[in-house]
Amino acid sequence: MTKAELVEKVSEKVDGLTKKQTEIIINTIFDGIKDALAVGDKIEIRGFGSFKIRERRQREGRNPKTGSPVSVPAKKVPFFKAGKELKELVDS
Repeated sequence: MTKAELVEKVSEKVDGLTKKQTEIIINTIFDGIKDALAVGDKIEIRGFGSFKIRERRQREGRNPKTGSPVSVPAKKVPFFKAGKELKELVDS
C-alpha cells in the first residue's frame, strides 16, 4: 500500500475529511515518527508495534566486486517491531 492509497482509504472511512486534510494528518503523523526517531526516542503504538533506533557497530565487510576488505562504519538504523495483535492478525 502506498501513502496515496492510505490517504484514500482513510478519507473514505472518516466522514467530513477531504483527501487533502487526510493527507496533512498522515504526513503529520509520519513527520512526528521521523522527528522522534531522529532524536533517539522510541515510538510505541499499542496493538500495532514500536519503532526505535538500533546502533550497528563498526565491522569489516568486503567489496563484492573485488573481494577486498572494506571498513563499514558504525551507524544508527531505524527498527520496527510488530506488536502482538499485528502478529496475530498477519498469522491468521
